[in-house]
Amino acid sequence: MKKLLLALAVLLYSPVASAQGVVTSADPRATEAGQQILREGGSAADAAMAIMLALTVVEPQSSGIGGGGFLVHHDGKTGKMDTIDGRETAPAAATPQRFLGPDGKPKPFGQAFQGGKSIGVPGNVRLMALTHKKWGKLPWKALFAPAIKLAEDGYQVNATLNGRIAGMAQIWGNFPDVAKQYTENGQPLAIGTTVKNPALAAILRRIADEGPEAFYAGDNARAIVTSATVTAINPSDITLADLTAYQAKERAPVCGTYRVYKICGMGPPSSGAVTVLQILGMLKRFDLKKLGPNSPVAWHLIGEAMELAYADRDKYLGDTDFVQVPMKGLLDPAYLAARSKLISTTATLPSYDAGTPPGAQPRTAAVQNEVHGTTHFIAIDKAGDIVGMTSTVEGPFGSQLMANGYILNNELTDFTFAPEKNGAPVANRVEAGKRPLSSMAPTIVYDAKGKPIFTVGAAGGKTIIMQVLKALIAHLDWGMNARDSIGEGLIYFSGKTLILEKGTSIEVMKAPLEKLGHQVVVSSLGLKANAAERTPTGWVGAADPRSPGTALSE
Repeated sequence: MKKLLLALAVLLYSPVASAQGVVTSADPRATEAGQQILREGGSAADAAMAIMLALTVVEPQSSGIGGGGFLVHHDGKTGKMDTIDGRETAPAAATPQRFLGPDGKPKPFGQAFQGGKSIGVPGNVRLMALTHKKWGKLPWKALFAPAIKLAEDGYQVNATLNGRIAGMAQIWGNFPDVAKQYTENGQPLAIGTTVKNPALAAILRRIADEGPEAFYAGDNARAIVTSATVTAINPSDITLADLTAYQAKERAPVCGTYRVYKICGMGPPSSGAVTVLQILGMLKRFDLKKLGPNSPVAWHLIGEAMELAYADRDKYLGDTDFVQVPMKGLLDPAYLAARSKLISTTATLPSYDAGTPPGAQPRTAAVQNEVHGTTHFIAIDKAGDIVGMTSTVEGPFGSQLMANGYILNNELTDFTFAPEKNGAPVANRVEAGKRPLSSMAPTIVYDAKGKPIFTVGAAGGKTIIMQVLKALIAHLDWGMNARDSIGEGLIYFSGKTLILEKGTSIEVMKAPLEKLGHQVVVSSLGLKANAAERTPTGWVGAADPRSPGTALSE
């Protein structure tokens, strides 16, 4: 029996190679939805949108139509890369003081995320409509069929969902809708329990029949506004006009070079690509391939570059529709070379301050919260189109409020609560209509001939950047395959302290890194990534071994 179970586990998590299409997500039911769409003749864009909808049903703690996301698309025929920003927006009534208490100080995150005031206008349905218009092949309605079936027929609670419910249920006395859906007699739904969501099935059918306006206007829009405003916990000021006004935006991808590779991802309001490229830019002068993954010096260098890049992130990055971001300066090779020179192979820096990139305006740094309630998925079709999307409701179960069976995000707590520091403005402060800064980092890598060879993205708040960065180094420098690159242990930080991921091979770096001058702790990080790589036999999809995710071929 043990041999049989081991064989099944290997089969479940083995990467899938295919000259046709592949899909990968953090939940097997969603991966199957994408596979179904590809088999029906759908494009990568169609498959990705079907996955997004299915995850609304089976992974409600992480993402869904009540949230937003970022999408990257590579066109297999033209080689063109596009990105779509479906990030949530603050209501028109929002002010920079939104998350300040009566004393004028930032509220504790635990108070701020619950209830209506943290809800941003959801962007995923508008993102889906724009994606389908540009690259869809199947009828709009067809993309909803797998998710509707899951919501109507039911799906089984897995260990991941059960654990997330257990982690949040203690506050659900104030949130009867989510408690009714995911608990029984006050206890989290047990693993294996079948969950049906007829309210979600109904609104999905309506959007399928009537288009995105069925989400942003009419009964559903009123349901969102009512849920957000008629609540005892932090009632919102969101209006029907806020929902009507929402638009997903096409934005130029942010690209840079690392060794012989071109790496592209999302620009602001995502900080993902900029920060990843900054870290890589500081590391490129070091021979990481020669050092290898078992070298404490390699992880020391990664840690030092990480701290410097995140300092720049917190000071300069925000929604470019509202704040001047010195994009060229942050990625300027000379600037990154100067930042890299601060890094020694034998010692740690005494402090990790933001630099002054060319074109930067005076600004102060302040750190915002970002918690783990996100997901990433990938679809690649036989025409060579690639879609990577990171989708989120922010924290586990978002705001804890629901409308028509889906979770409403708490995305506005990704803004920096303090609007200014030391008398100067903070880039990521709350403003009406603004999109909060994100760490989401859907990424596509091209070889020296311009051919896409790797794509990756992750979930996990501000660790997303480091998960993607680590996967890129593991794959490009250390030669690991897609699954091993995302499964490799992670290094992160808290202040000046390095965090090594508990239960991974990186734990053994603790003592050597301490000898290099680091303060080091070992801790669980709650990570989750998905990737795909091009091989001689076709694309190989991979899901994080930390998750129940899967990869399937067409």
